[in-house]
Amino acid sequence: MVHNAVAVSAPGKVLLAGGYLCLDRTYTALVFGLDARIHVVVRPIPTRRGVELSEIEVTSPQFQEAAWNYGYRLGGSGSGMSVTQLRMDADLHVNRNVFIETTLGYALSYISAITSPTITPASITILADNDYYSTPAAPAATSTQPRFRDFGVKLRKAHKTGLGSSAALVTAITAAVLSYYLPSKLFDLDSDRSKRIIHNLAQAAHCAAQGKVGSGFDVASAVYGSCLYRRFSPTILSKSADPGTSGFSKSLRELVEELPPHGQWNTEIHRDAVKVPKGLRLLMCDVSGGSETPGMVKKVLAWRQENPAEANEIWSDLHAANDSLAKELRAMAEAQDFGLERLRSCFTRIRRGIKIMSEKSGVPIEPAEQTELINACEAVPGVIGGVVPGAGGYDAISLLIEDREETVAALQKLFDGWNVKSEHSGKVSILGVRQDMQGVRVEQVDQYQEWLPPTSP
Repeated sequence: MVHNAVAVSAPGKVLLAGGYLCLDRTYTALVFGLDARIHVVVRPIPTRRGVELSEIEVTSPQFQEAAWNYGYRLGGSGSGMSVTQLRMDADLHVNRNVFIETTLGYALSYISAITSPTITPASITILADNDYYSTPAAPAATSTQPRFRDFGVKLRKAHKTGLGSSAALVTAITAAVLSYYLPSKLFDLDSDRSKRIIHNLAQAAHCAAQGKVGSGFDVASAVYGSCLYRRFSPTILSKSADPGTSGFSKSLRELVEELPPHGQWNTEIHRDAVKVPKGLRLLMCDVSGGSETPGMVKKVLAWRQENPAEANEIWSDLHAANDSLAKELRAMAEAQDFGLERLRSCFTRIRRGIKIMSEKSGVPIEPAEQTELINACEAVPGVIGGVVPGAGGYDAISLLIEDREETVAALQKLFDGWNVKSEHSGKVSILGVRQDMQGVRVEQVDQYQEWLPPTSP
């Protein structure tokens, strides 16, 4: 059976409010999808008559040496589909990509659990919108730059801008592989049920690839777009069998489709709770520095465990401030009432809570350098407020601004002359991304034609 080519994209994200708090189900997170997307195209591999292949080729042509070949085999005892990276040359170093490999294994195992699988050889091409990475080889952003530029480096050497590339990648591969191999009666990306399947399957695969159970807000926004998010209980994933073990595929299906004994996921995703008033936009700014997010999270959680009363009081106050921001944005969007001072007070309150948490935990969530930078930005006419998004640190800032060219130009002038005073932070650059309310979606294959490598028989 020859399947038709499919293309799917999933958005990046910014956790505008709810960093650290989103790890606890008591609190919610305000997550915005971004119009920077990861695109995945799946096509058949032509084969010669009488030749059978069990192979999936994966390429990411924007990076050097970004090609992976996988063999797949259906295991016995319901152990699912095993996916193994193939060495094309005995002397060639195996360059693993655990996110691709794990996601393929989970997606194909789920397919094998719900239907008699016809897994034919396929070619998968991954393309990232330009704002996901900034590299020394990358040209300055211009109106004439290619849609998908060649970053000129190996993938592991590319500097990420923190837009959630791994979650968007896992989501897009999951959706594309299911769309490619499953008939529409079993899977239709536009249906609510299928989006729920993508969400649950991508969450499971992403956690497995990371080696830990995260909050999941990044996968949720990749599937559903901008939303108010409350995490799932980590124990949900602990009930599933391990990949490659007896009964894995059946267990995975029960997990993904919320069947007994697993039952429903308790994730809460409220898309209608997030809106942006007309005339305002989010602006993402990359700071070419560096922060070890996992280390920061561990330290904050250790502080909270040692000082529960103090930490819970701070988190409750910060949650109230985050909630106020979401409600104010929605109220303004629905009434078109520009109460900008109310919005500014929300940002002030959030930053105050973050600074207190920084000081108490000893973790640079909003370090002094970022405080100085955001203060300077908020003094620019047209800037409503700013925060260090997600886990914070030195990597980025997010601004809510009036959607006017002169505001962006004034910020660019500020950044051009910004005096970097720390070894942790470097040049500040504006990313060309905006908020995006839409999550994972089907794309037209033809638009990617010039970036698709030839398929080999």
